[in-house]
Amino acid sequence: MTTSSKKLAHVVYRTRRFAEMLDWYGTVFGARVQHRNPAMAFLTFDDEHHRFAFLDLSVIDPEGSEPEAQGWVGVDHLAWTQASLDDLFAHYAHCKSSGIEPYWCVHHGLTISMYYADPDGNQMEFQVDAFDTAEECNAYISGPPFEVNPVGVEFDPEEWLAAVANGASLDDFRERKVHEPVSPIRGAVSALL
Repeated sequence: MTTSSKKLAHVVYRTRRFAEMLDWYGTVFGARVQHRNPAMAFLTFDDEHHRFAFLDLSVIDPEGSEPEAQGWVGVDHLAWTQASLDDLFAHYAHCKSSGIEPYWCVHHGLTISMYYADPDGNQMEFQVDAFDTAEECNAYISGPPFEVNPVGVEFDPEEWLAAVANGASLDDFRERKVHEPVSPIRGAVSALL
């Protein structure tokens, strides 16, 4: 069984021209900033919580010292929204049955996401909103909980599936628990904020 994504959700860019990119996307798409901190910004032009995100490489790697970050400007990943957590996990099972597994699973608070890389290394995020409505998502991305941890906490999909096998529902995992440790990526970004 194959699964299909509901819609293209957003594109994330890496840039060393952060302010210029925000201005350009504001002008060309009429995009407004939903959340911004020194290292990243999230913009939208409709009722979706974000259509674009920008990672400021001049803050994340100011000296260009990370070898993998040299020439690292451009598209970071595309994100695809699934209709439900059941669909996200059906997609996970389908891919896993073919030997394709996510390299990162993270509960962003705003979305529950699984990241994959294609054979050329292009990154794809498959996600489900953690809230029922666009209004709730927009309130979350613009509010204090997102500011505290805009990256999120990692999760193991096999642990979630084991809990479901023992009577839990995937919907039990929609709300991110504040006591869970933040993703190691957050540690790197938090030093810059």
